[in-house]
Amino acid sequence: MEFTAETIAGFLDGEVIGDKQATVHTVSSIEQGKAGALAYLSNPKYEPYLYTTGASIVLVDKTFAPAQPVAATLIKVDDAAACVVKLLSLYEAAKPRRKGISAHASISEKATVGENCYVGDFAVVEAGAKIGEGCQIYPQVYVGAGVEIGDGTTLYPGVKIYEGCKIGARCILHAGAVIGADGFGFMPNAEGGFDKIPQLGNVIIEDDVEIGANTCIDRAKTDSTIIRRGVKLDNLIQIGHNVEIGANTVSSAQTGIAGTSKVGSNCFLAGQVGVADHVTIGNRVQVGSKSGLDKDVPDGEIRFGYPALPGMQYHRSAAVFKRLPELDKRVRDLEKGIDELKNR
Repeated sequence: MEFTAETIAGFLDGEVIGDKQATVHTVSSIEQGKAGALAYLSNPKYEPYLYTTGASIVLVDKTFAPAQPVAATLIKVDDAAACVVKLLSLYEAAKPRRKGISAHASISEKATVGENCYVGDFAVVEAGAKIGEGCQIYPQVYVGAGVEIGDGTTLYPGVKIYEGCKIGARCILHAGAVIGADGFGFMPNAEGGFDKIPQLGNVIIEDDVEIGANTCIDRAKTDSTIIRRGVKLDNLIQIGHNVEIGANTVSSAQTGIAGTSKVGSNCFLAGQVGVADHVTIGNRVQVGSKSGLDKDVPDGEIRFGYPALPGMQYHRSAAVFKRLPELDKRVRDLEKGIDELKNR
C-alpha cells in the first residue's frame, strides 16, 4: 500500500512541508531511509541524518526547525514518535488476516473453534479445548485438552499450551512460547536422588498480554500461575510455578522469576533480572539490568545490582567500587609509611 504525504498529514493532523504528493510504502529509521520510506525524527541526537537520509517523508515535531535544507518532505506533528506508532498500528490493522482451517490440522471432534478463525498446517487442538472467535492459530501450534483461548488471540508457529491452561482475549504468543509445562518441583529422597512433585495447577493469562518467542511460563503446583491483563513479556523469559505478575508490568529478555514470587502492577524489569523464590515485588517497581532480587521490594522502589540495592545506594556504592584500585594503593602506601615509623 502507498500513502501520500497529504493523506498521512490528514490522518495525523499534521502540516506538510514540501511535496504533498510524495508517496511512501514502508517505514524505516532515519539513518537507513531509502526512497519510498517514511522515517521520523524525535531525538535531537539523530538530526544530522535528516540532512542525508534517502527517506521520502520524515515526521518531525511541530517545534522543530531544520538547520539546513532538507531533501525529504517533512510532516510536522505534535509528537513524531507517538505518530509513528499510530501509523504502524494502522498499517498492521490493514494487513489481511488469515482465515480457514487447514486440512492438515488435527482438531478433536470434542473441541470448539469459533467463527472466522485461522488454523494452520499441522496444528493440534485436543478434546475439550475452546478457541474464541477470530483467533489466528499458526502451523505446528499445540493446544492441549481443556485449554481456553479468548477472542482475537494469535498463537504464532510452534506455540505449545498444555492442558487446562487459559489464555485471554487479544493476546499474542510468539513462536516457541511454552505455557503450562511442569514447574521445577523436586524433593530429595532417602536414596540421595529426587522425587518429582506433581504439578497439578494451571496457567491463567488474562486479556491483552503479549509473550515473546521461546518464553516459558510454568504451571502451578496447585492453583494457578497468573499473568494479569496487559503484561508484556520479552523473548527467552522463564516464569516459575505459582508466580503472579500484576497488570501492565513489562519485562525484557532473559529475566527469570522463581516459583511463588509475586510481581506487582506497572513494574519494569530490565534484561536478565533474576528474582528468587517467594519474593514479593510491589507496584511501580523498576529493576535495572542483571539485578538479582532475593528480598521483598516495597511499592515504587528502584533497584540495581546483585544483590539489588536501592537506586541511590547502588550509585554511591558503584562510585566507590570504581575507585577501589586507587584506594587500595593509598592503603598500601599508608601501611608502608606506618611500618617505616615503627622501624624508627
